[in-house]
Amino acid sequence: MGYPDPPPAAVSRRFPDGPRSVAAARRFVRAALDGAPSDLVGTAQLLVSELVTNAVLHARTEVEVSVARLDGRVRVRVGDRRPSRGLVPQRCSPYSGTGQGLTLVEQLASRFGTHGGGAGKTVWFELWHDGPAPPSAGWETTVPPRRAERTVTLVDMPTALESACRQHRHAVLRELTFAASAGDPLGVPPEDLAAANDVNNVISAGVTAGLEEQAPESGLRTLRLALSADALPAVRTLRRVLALAEARAREEQLLTLPALPRGRAFQDWLFDEIVGQLTGGGPTAWTVIAREPEVSSAELVPWDVGQVRASRMPTVAADEGNRIVAANGAAADLLGWDPDDLVGRRLTTLVPEHLRGRHTAAFTAMLLTGRTRIVGRSVPLPALHRDGRLVPVRLYIQTQETADGRTVFVAQLVPRATTFTDGPRTPGRIREAAVGEPDGGRSRAVPESGGGAGAGAGAAGVRGGMAALDRLTLLAELAAQLNNTLDLDEGLQRAGRLLTRRLADWCVVDLFTADARVDRVCVVHRDPRALRPGAYEGTLPEVSEESRGPLARVLRGAGPLLLTEAPRAGQTESALDRTYADLFRELGAGSAVVAPLRARRKIFGALTLVRASGGRPFTEEDLTLVDDLVHSLALGVDNVRLYQDTRSIAERLQRSLLPVLPEVEGLRLAARYAASSTTAQVGGDWYDSFVLPGGNTALVIGDVTGHDLDAAIAMSQLRSMLRGIAVDREEPPAEVLRRLDLANHSLHREATGTCVYGLIKGPPEGPWELTHSSAGHPPPLLTTRDGHTRYLDGGAGLLLGMDPYAARGTAVDALPAHSTLLLYTDGLVERRDEPLDSALDRLRRRAADLAREPLETFCDELLIGLGADNADDIAVLAVRPSPPSAAGPGSPRG
Repeated sequence: MGYPDPPPAAVSRRFPDGPRSVAAARRFVRAALDGAPSDLVGTAQLLVSELVTNAVLHARTEVEVSVARLDGRVRVRVGDRRPSRGLVPQRCSPYSGTGQGLTLVEQLASRFGTHGGGAGKTVWFELWHDGPAPPSAGWETTVPPRRAERTVTLVDMPTALESACRQHRHAVLRELTFAASAGDPLGVPPEDLAAANDVNNVISAGVTAGLEEQAPESGLRTLRLALSADALPAVRTLRRVLALAEARAREEQLLTLPALPRGRAFQDWLFDEIVGQLTGGGPTAWTVIAREPEVSSAELVPWDVGQVRASRMPTVAADEGNRIVAANGAAADLLGWDPDDLVGRRLTTLVPEHLRGRHTAAFTAMLLTGRTRIVGRSVPLPALHRDGRLVPVRLYIQTQETADGRTVFVAQLVPRATTFTDGPRTPGRIREAAVGEPDGGRSRAVPESGGGAGAGAGAAGVRGGMAALDRLTLLAELAAQLNNTLDLDEGLQRAGRLLTRRLADWCVVDLFTADARVDRVCVVHRDPRALRPGAYEGTLPEVSEESRGPLARVLRGAGPLLLTEAPRAGQTESALDRTYADLFRELGAGSAVVAPLRARRKIFGALTLVRASGGRPFTEEDLTLVDDLVHSLALGVDNVRLYQDTRSIAERLQRSLLPVLPEVEGLRLAARYAASSTTAQVGGDWYDSFVLPGGNTALVIGDVTGHDLDAAIAMSQLRSMLRGIAVDREEPPAEVLRRLDLANHSLHREATGTCVYGLIKGPPEGPWELTHSSAGHPPPLLTTRDGHTRYLDGGAGLLLGMDPYAARGTAVDALPAHSTLLLYTDGLVERRDEPLDSALDRLRRRAADLAREPLETFCDELLIGLGADNADDIAVLAVRPSPPSAAGPGSPRG
């Protein structure tokens, strides 16, 4: 709007460049408005403080403040001598500590505007009590013209993450500027800080202007950023200054916290893109760069609570204050809570008491250092049920950003009996397009042979009349989507993304559940923006006698059915038919094909493929192709379901065989078992402990070769035989293992595996000794309460299943009071491409660090620290001799 002329009563004062001018300007305004209404004076002081701060930080010139009172109004002007530095409204969230100045003027001023020209620029605002406010033109946010502009293309930029990183950059540079003005530059040369501030403002102005051109609906934007050709040195300086600031923040020399891993990764990508393209390189999309696990995958949409509620996996989200902000029904049911009762509680509500101190320390350390041990990794640990019992889960945490730039920690608590083999699914990830395509997977996969426009036309590029090779290629690719994963939900999402790229605009998969209900497990749209998280999946109304719609007919065996128009709600009488018609109405449909999913002479679901109106519709020619596709899809779904059923049976068998540890006076025992996070999840790992008739305590740990139901069955046989042999004669460990191997060879399908069998002898008050023999198993680890460690290598012999007549040895070792004896399987230590000696050294160091921790904490910390992303099963059995009278200050607490 027009710039108001200063009234005759205006008073003004100039202030030098520097932070002290902010307080001086506030005092000047208060004095100039002496006698005015106090609320107007306070508001004017607040806004002047913000505007002068902006001038000090960004213009770095002399600042002139003018104040006038006219007919009950207050008019204030703040000017600087740098017209080339345009205004950059940050549009930051209410939670941001920076970037709020111009927003406050917008919210609090009765009228406002800006004026530029000549040797400076001026921001002005007016305040009054009564009467409507005349319209304000708003801020001019255009980026000033630059010499020899170059364009940097930021492909698939995540808008929420960019907002969070931009706020963090401004906060860091603001604090560095204030520290430098106070005489402590923190190692940053003044000229570097000035250059960093300038180019950061230019980048922020360009990004802000680009984002305001169109609302970022999908969460990913391809944005063109104009920079001068000579900006390269300044960008490198900015990167260097921010790296130094990060180091200072990790040393706790700044109030601003360090960036989290996702923020650092995005900032590296942003600067790599700017520097690379300014030196002649091409753009690389954020969605295709390689990232560490803690950075996690690139979400297409900012986080919101609907993603948690829509997730089928138990999911809890917490904020940076360690408070729960969302929880879904699956998580609440798993842990005995109502979802609404969890919201607002500390996350420690779900953490066992013996791990709460560690959780709080790790969470605080993550915020203070920007480094984390478990984000993006699958970690086995116990969660706390509301009734006090422990629930074994596999924890998978990711950081996400909300639309306003806040960070949310999203945790999936995967029950260990149903752990993924492909890794947990990102909340909201069902909306993902194909990673690696700059347009998010919305481009046409096959060129059209005819005309048409819109999404439907693009989807119509593949038809029933396509070439035979193209048909075979599509069928092979569809089969691969389910063959390449052992998780049904993930496989169906991949299949849906393929079908919406090659054949349809959107598709739906509905499956019968075990109780004959219908579950909508997958809805995929070629444009992820068309879907609301959790709005369409879930349990459908039952297939009743009144159900006569297309879906009900297909679920009874008809089809494939060609729909030349969307089902009409008025033609339906059942709830299932109405729900199906509502889906077509909400997502838009011109034509569709609905086909049954059938395997082993049984219909277990339906596939719906839809093309939007405006494009080429489905025809009779497409039915043969769709029939072939559903046959391939049904076979893949049936195979995955059979695998999951077998895996579930095997793991339930394996868990049913894990014993309850005995209570032995003078000994404390603890054990843990964690299935693999990446393979078939069931195998032959087991542990056992029991008291022999003669009073000695037997310890057993073993690992049968394989990761399937056969391995679990073989493990159960060996476990039962070993216990019977050990109790029958109470012979030395070497003889027990020899007889076990002989019995193993008598089985129809003998097993190959490793085992340690040991006996702890000694009265409750000590001393104690361990007599043990090993059949090719990793050696037990003994850790004293002072942290000294050694492996008990004696008594080593051949694996079970090799030579039942081979001689076996027995070793005897003393167990000091309060020491910890650890028996474990190789999944705890072995890693690909790492020597076993290095892995065993890592275990020694970790055990030494935990020597004085309670035994339960000792075991949990080992799994947290060494069992993340384990590719093999892990079994751990720990024993600690503890005299009943021991209560000294140096004794471990468990």
